[in-house]
Amino acid sequence: MADDNGNVLETIEPGTARRIHLVGVAGTGMGSFGGMLKAAGYEVTGSDENVYPPMSDMLKAWNIPVLTPYRPENLDTAKPDLVIIGNVIRRVNPEATEVRNRRLPQMSFPAALGSLFLKRAHSVVVAGTHGKTTTSSIMAHVLVEAGKDPSFLVGGVTQNYAGNYRVGKGAHFVVEGDEYDTSYWDKGSKFLHYQPRTAILTSVEFDHADIFRDLPHYEATFEKFVKLIPADGQLIVCAAYPNALRIAQGTKGRVVTYVAKEGATADYTPRNVTFGPEGARFEVIERGAVLGTARMQLSGAHNVENALSVIAAARGLGLSFEEIAKGLASFQGVKRRQEVRGEVGGILVVDDFAHHPTAVRETIAAIRHRYPERRLWAVFEPRSNTSRRNIHQEDYAHSFTGATRASLKVPEHHDKVPLSEELDVPRVCEALKAQGIQADSSTDVPTLVERVARESQKGDVLLVMSNGAFGGFIDKLLAALKARAGEG
Repeated sequence: MADDNGNVLETIEPGTARRIHLVGVAGTGMGSFGGMLKAAGYEVTGSDENVYPPMSDMLKAWNIPVLTPYRPENLDTAKPDLVIIGNVIRRVNPEATEVRNRRLPQMSFPAALGSLFLKRAHSVVVAGTHGKTTTSSIMAHVLVEAGKDPSFLVGGVTQNYAGNYRVGKGAHFVVEGDEYDTSYWDKGSKFLHYQPRTAILTSVEFDHADIFRDLPHYEATFEKFVKLIPADGQLIVCAAYPNALRIAQGTKGRVVTYVAKEGATADYTPRNVTFGPEGARFEVIERGAVLGTARMQLSGAHNVENALSVIAAARGLGLSFEEIAKGLASFQGVKRRQEVRGEVGGILVVDDFAHHPTAVRETIAAIRHRYPERRLWAVFEPRSNTSRRNIHQEDYAHSFTGATRASLKVPEHHDKVPLSEELDVPRVCEALKAQGIQADSSTDVPTLVERVARESQKGDVLLVMSNGAFGGFIDKLLAALKARAGEG
């Protein structure tokens, strides 16, 4: 721990800093944390190198000045009592260097969140490889609809609130628990700062190959996380993942299980699951007894599973099933999670954040369930540090079941990924063709846009999956479709 001398702070008491400066403010998490700090009454400034919509618009709306590029002089303008350093910032960053030179108090974003907001709250943390953003957003909305006035900070823009944070006066704070590293000086996972009292563990599959060596190394950080839950806390864990169940045994809290498979052994399971254009409907079985019928606007078995985890957690927090069901039914979803971006000439364009092979498979299945009569064309960019590697080479070859056609973007070479470790996209396409899926690949976005716009047909669903901007693929595709339809 440190103090005014500018060493890294591990904790800080609310009210001891008035002016807070965020280095790396244009990132989704950091920007939203800036908005939350502003809403909580702090004077907030930020700096970044590349500031563009939507975060630039959001920071402007929150009246947070953004200084660009990174410069030592930004600290003269900000005059901060405390500097928060984003995890994308490296030690050699000129502003981070100046913070050390001036011996200014500094913290990581997760440590600041833990100290300023979570320490005095009932922290509800959603962790796991898949479904964190959607599950934490549902959890937060259920608590809002139940009148609990929670705070929340999640990794996506929730449709109900047109944002990804809320500052409430209630006891609960819902936070998406990211396992990625914290800062240049703290390589532990972010969620190790989040002081969970209630936690959901959705899944554990190898990810983030740029910072974790292998699956055991990845599992080890979740083992540390569950040990943070106190004896009077609860851990909700998905029974579909045996390793997650094993990890859950390390907690001091009460373990509650759930799974989306009908008739499976778990504390919470579904029955009579149906999907359609309006979403999902299912009966909830709580420890063998029918709790009631749930409806939600989301589709797919994975979202039924996400909803079950929220039901289990909310029941542990004392909510009635009627309160929970009301929140589930009115939850509108999260941007970039099965988000309909437009329909042109009878061609529907859907945007999704899926990038891990399991997420790709489940998202395709969900869209297939939602639009069973329509041809599904899956367009995928393997962009993340893990998906661009050949770690999941064989998994991707079996992740597109349900799609009639698939088009994959060949990722650019990355200086941190040796050529021998790159995902072989043409080989994935050959494997898909062997399964009867028409598949192709492109090295550039314009070629891919032109192909999809030219060859898509009325009635098609074009599912676009990427955890990044995909070179503006969707906007360019919609423009090309409109031009083809004469709507331009």
